[in-house]
Amino acid sequence: MDITIQPGKLQGEITAIPSKSQAHRLLICAAFADEKTELICYQTNRDIEATADCLRALGAVIEYPFSGYRVHPIVEFPKAAVLNCCESGSTLRFMLPIVGALGVDTVFQMAGRLPQRPLSPLWEEMERMGCSLTRPTADTIRCTGQLKPGKYTIDGSVSSQFITGLLFSQALLGGETELEITGKIESRPYIELTRQALALFQAPAFRSPGTVTVEGDWSNGAFFLAANALGSDIQVSGLSGDSVQGDRAVTGLLEKINAGTVAISAADIPDLVPILAVVAAAKHGATFTDIRRLRLKESDRVASVIAMLTALGGAAEADEDTLTVRGTGLTGGTVDSRNDHRIAMASAIAATVCTAPVTVLGAEAVNKSYPQFWDEYRRLGGKL
Repeated sequence: MDITIQPGKLQGEITAIPSKSQAHRLLICAAFADEKTELICYQTNRDIEATADCLRALGAVIEYPFSGYRVHPIVEFPKAAVLNCCESGSTLRFMLPIVGALGVDTVFQMAGRLPQRPLSPLWEEMERMGCSLTRPTADTIRCTGQLKPGKYTIDGSVSSQFITGLLFSQALLGGETELEITGKIESRPYIELTRQALALFQAPAFRSPGTVTVEGDWSNGAFFLAANALGSDIQVSGLSGDSVQGDRAVTGLLEKINAGTVAISAADIPDLVPILAVVAAAKHGATFTDIRRLRLKESDRVASVIAMLTALGGAAEADEDTLTVRGTGLTGGTVDSRNDHRIAMASAIAATVCTAPVTVLGAEAVNKSYPQFWDEYRRLGGKL
């Protein structure tokens, strides 16, 4: 699906959608709880549904009868299962150690760019601790055997999702199990989200809290906050200032970009780089450091951001670990989303300051995290 957007500011009120990151974690905890859990989550998306489907394949009964999920926990685990992760890196990296802890013979199915995204050093650590992992086909992984209690060690510089998966498996294994994280820890706030979810369910006891509301998503709310920094007038509600989500930093970062050329570390905010790059291009420019992991996202997000800005009349370049965005202003053009939801949404916000139309190729990429994005954009006055 291709969408062409006419230049123009946005105005109105919007409620932040539920946090995808928190929803993944709460669904997993609820599936292992002692009784039913109600998760208030008034919107869902493909990634959250991938996790829900995987938990269903393991025996959980998960319904969506109203504005959220009703989760009946797993009573009996299957001996073997097929888990379809679709394109969700979180789902795959969380569920691998979980099925390893359960000892379920599992085939994981993957789509999109997910089969190319890294699993090392999680792969090697799981094999060291009792599992066997193989690649029967290019888009499947099979996990057999069972993880054992003991001391696990993981490099924190590759993906916080590996650490989250091991924290879940650690809670399920119980006994004398500990996790040592070495190296520089990237995306630390996502690890805190995991610890918060486990604490809420009193892991390893996994006692259901009854009803839980998934908090608003700063990652996707950031697009509309950025639109305001570019001259739109949108009231964004439903975002908690006390959240441990790393992307809560967007408000301060937008202020810095508006004030002048700045250097921003992407280590804890990789998902904000596309939209912050748009604002930087329209303002005074910015330099983003610690960008290595952006190349391993839904697209090579360094290349995608540069291509997006170039297509829209901007200028940016990168070396191994730094992305430099020039404050050239943006004019308009055609952007290939490269099946990356954040590139598609960032391009739409760019249209609010462009002088010519913006066409987004593969606009359906937003379904990964925000299926209602284009409807909301239109409701706020966007001319599609």
